[in-house]
Amino acid sequence: MADRDAVALDDPVGESLRGHHAHLARRLGRAATYLPGVATFSAVSTDPDPAEWADLARLLGRGELADMFSCPVIPPPGWEPVFVLEGLQLIWPGGGRPDRPPAETENGVVELGADSVPEMLDLVARAQPGPFWPRTHELGAYVGVRDNGTLVAMAGERLRPPGWTEISAVCTAPEARGRGHAARLVRTLVARVLSRNERPFLHVAAANTRAIALYERLGFEARKHVTFRGFRTP
Repeated sequence: MADRDAVALDDPVGESLRGHHAHLARRLGRAATYLPGVATFSAVSTDPDPAEWADLARLLGRGELADMFSCPVIPPPGWEPVFVLEGLQLIWPGGGRPDRPPAETENGVVELGADSVPEMLDLVARAQPGPFWPRTHELGAYVGVRDNGTLVAMAGERLRPPGWTEISAVCTAPEARGRGHAARLVRTLVARVLSRNERPFLHVAAANTRAIALYERLGFEARKHVTFRGFRTP
């Protein structure tokens, strides 16, 4: 779908590192990446020359992962491909509002911070929603659901290009699925993002049709297909 306000989502990593997440960035020339333990995503300009790729390689170090996320440009020869994953970028429609009041949405939802990192990492290991590191929670707010004191579901904010907030790390422990936890957490974050006069967006693997169906039921709309790529630096 066309959306003039969504241009920043064509380079969500670079826009985040230059803006809201500048304090979490490492830079060399026009190449940038996140601090260790926060995220592995890296960014280059829309038309990088060999010197810019060399700067990114020096920034990351020899033999390290260059997680280029949805960046469409390809590194020069000598960068070893590590993974390719087809995905979908979904956005919240302009003018859309949550389908439930914030008070109802946040019922049973708890805040997750630095003291919650061990249990967040444990949940990620069991539910496998995607990359999540010891400092990933510094990217934004994270919320969860506990059952008898055990964290069984969570979701949070990740990339922050201007005017937008990405909802990510949406996951539920295998034993707690089918109870609506993911939907409640996503609704909570949608309401919070909209309250800041920003719009939510998210990414999902194209093969994860169950998650795509959930996000579409909640009100998200597909914007475009993306390809996630990772490379090993020379």
